Amino acid sequence: MADVVRALGLPLGYETELGLAGRAWVAELARRIERGALLLIDYGFPQAEYYHPDRSTGTLMCHYRHHAHAEPLWMPGLCDITAHVDFTAVAQSAFDAGLSLAGYTSQASFLLNCGLPALLSDEREPLARAKCNAEVNRLTSPAEMGELFKVICMTRGIAAPLTGFARGDRSHTL
Repeated sequence: MADVVRALGLPLGYETELGLAGRAWVAELARRIERGALLLIDYGFPQAEYYHPDRSTGTLMCHYRHHAHAEPLWMPGLCDITAHVDFTAVAQSAFDAGLSLAGYTSQASFLLNCGLPALLSDEREPLARAKCNAEVNRLTSPAEMGELFKVICMTRGIAAPLTGFARGDRSHTL
């Protein structure tokens, strides 16, 4: 862990989460893929954003019955505890295990590139269409999940570009 912290060059007093188990998990999955893709969807940032000075207290979040709080040891076992993903570390772990980066983008771009709007046009009943539109809006709106969640894909033995990353690929930010 000390080597990782030194490599990041964080200032004294900077607090953050290090997803070491997540890196190992990605590396293990990558080792098991002979030919295929590893597609991950979660909230997080590339390393430059993840370790930005504005996040000097980390990204740890706790929730109990839909209420957020900052005490991870309060009511152990009853609260959800989570932190954002360092997607640069994820990509590096996969790369080190022999995978290639196929793309990295927002959930909105990924879903739109994959043809989500075409599914909306199939619904004829007005109430169902309105419900479906609201669900798509939640998944793709920048104010909702569209920008908060990111999609990263690493591959082995797949040469063709993937549709989900046709527009809006942010691989260069990793």
